[in-house]
Amino acid sequence: MKTVTAALLIKEGLCLIAKRGARDPLANHWEFPGGKIEEGETPEKCLQREMREEFQIDVEVGTFFAESIYKYERGTIQLLAYRVNWNGHSLHPTVPDEIAWVDKDTILNYNFAPADIPIVEKFYLTPRLDMEKN
Repeated sequence: MKTVTAALLIKEGLCLIAKRGARDPLANHWEFPGGKIEEGETPEKCLQREMREEFQIDVEVGTFFAESIYKYERGTIQLLAYRVNWNGHSLHPTVPDEIAWVDKDTILNYNFAPADIPIVEKFYLTPRLDMEKN
């Protein structure tokens, strides 16, 4: 089982999501940004590295939000989602095909990768979206 991280980066009540590229096995699916934990790396350090690589931003990893375990054809992943704070400087996406800022009312309209769906559902059911201050 591979362990993967996901960032719930919230700004002004909106959450950042990213669309996977056309060459990805999950092409055109949306996800919370993040990535695979490398050997010797904590989930928090992984999220900091991934957000730097994919968006050119520095983040502070906050509280744990949710876990999802999903068995894909190519293997099982454990997805760990954390609330993430960011200083608000400009994002410069380098990996995703597209990004979007979504709220609770629109997040369900996106076609998410299967492992992300339980986190999307919990996000939708969370009464308070102001997660900037963990």
